[in-house]
Amino acid sequence: MSDLKPSEIVRELDKYIIGQAKAKRAVAIALRNRWRRRHVDKTLRDEIAPKNIILIGPTGVGKTEIARRLARLTDSPFIKVEASKFTEVGYVGRDVESMVRDLVSLSISMVKAREQEAVKGKAAEIAEERMLDILLPESKDRQTQKAGEPYTDLKPVGEEASAPSTRDKLRAMLRGGKLDNRFVDLEVADRSIPMVEIFSSAGMEEMGINFKDMLGGLMPRGSSKKRKVKVSEAMEILAQEEAQHLVDMDKVVREAIEKVEQSGIIFLDEIDKIVGKDGGHGPDVSREGVQRDLLPIVEGSTVTTKYGPVKTDHILFIASGAFHSNRPSDLIPELQGRFPIRVELDSLGKAEFVRILMEPKNALTVQYTALLKTEGVDLCFNDEAVEEIAKAAEEVNRQTEDIGARRLHTIMEHLLSDVLFDAPDIDEKQVCITRQYVNNKLKDIRDNEDLSRYIL
Repeated sequence: MSDLKPSEIVRELDKYIIGQAKAKRAVAIALRNRWRRRHVDKTLRDEIAPKNIILIGPTGVGKTEIARRLARLTDSPFIKVEASKFTEVGYVGRDVESMVRDLVSLSISMVKAREQEAVKGKAAEIAEERMLDILLPESKDRQTQKAGEPYTDLKPVGEEASAPSTRDKLRAMLRGGKLDNRFVDLEVADRSIPMVEIFSSAGMEEMGINFKDMLGGLMPRGSSKKRKVKVSEAMEILAQEEAQHLVDMDKVVREAIEKVEQSGIIFLDEIDKIVGKDGGHGPDVSREGVQRDLLPIVEGSTVTTKYGPVKTDHILFIASGAFHSNRPSDLIPELQGRFPIRVELDSLGKAEFVRILMEPKNALTVQYTALLKTEGVDLCFNDEAVEEIAKAAEEVNRQTEDIGARRLHTIMEHLLSDVLFDAPDIDEKQVCITRQYVNNKLKDIRDNEDLSRYIL
């Protein structure tokens, strides 16, 4: 768990997200409260519930990015789900508990990858010994080389080949990469399992998993197949196998579930789409039902997963929505009460777009410059050009649909399409984007509102 102060969290978020100070403060406080809870006396710790947040604002203003960066800061399991994809129990579709199961699977992958990285050195050593055993098998196991096949053994092939000196020489050659292009026959596990899909009302993910496990018990264990691979590839396969063997999966599962329960973050996007309209007919009929299904999970309940029960009491839920035609107060009262913090994000204008283009570590101008650098082209943007791009984005957002900073992607791609296409062939390796260049490329589209709707 990160022990960053709220001000430090905000500074880290500032590196990637422009503006939205209120939203950054809210998530920074929520994150720090988690750290505080872990240091509270045990008798009170379980009583302190997370203060879930609703981020309100149009698309492209940074709602998802704030939550995603927050999770990366703390190495927390993070998953983004769209609330509109869930259906009430009894309808065909995904049930709300699936987001917790997905979060657990993601957490297990994170912890397992970290554990495998920790034993990488040991796994490489064991893989090296296994490879030497393949290259220098015992004489009784040697088979006559068939004509036309790649060598799977090396000279000398007599009894002296198994002597320690030969093994040491072979080890030196293996480490020096001199054997990388040789071929060996390698036994690899056959992981192919029949695909099983089941359609039903609730808990289908778990039912499908258990059904596959049951089928797996009817199939032969330890089945493998022989592949002819290069030594370099074989070493990677063997190292991965050994790393998996060295990792204690029981420990991984315990740690992953604890991470989910104590520091998991679920980002519920489009929560405004499950606010039912008056009447409750047709496709709207299950919307309030989805809210009621969400309630116990947000409130705190135990979800059954194939790795064991998982408590959701201290998972942080960050919901977001544009709320164009409705308000957070239109959610059912019980769910409203579980999202006590509400933050409205600001719409983005020209000033913000200029900063977004230039300031963040992953700014679009930095990305395109790096992309073209791979072709030997030096791309630069002068300040006036950046202002003109920002101005164009603001205008198009105002005239058509406001999609926030995502408008910059469409404009930049159109603006640089010729350079990106011709980059491998152009003789002039220095390209500077000026205000005149921007105006020439965008003039016709900006003047024609109908055209801008299609292109930008």
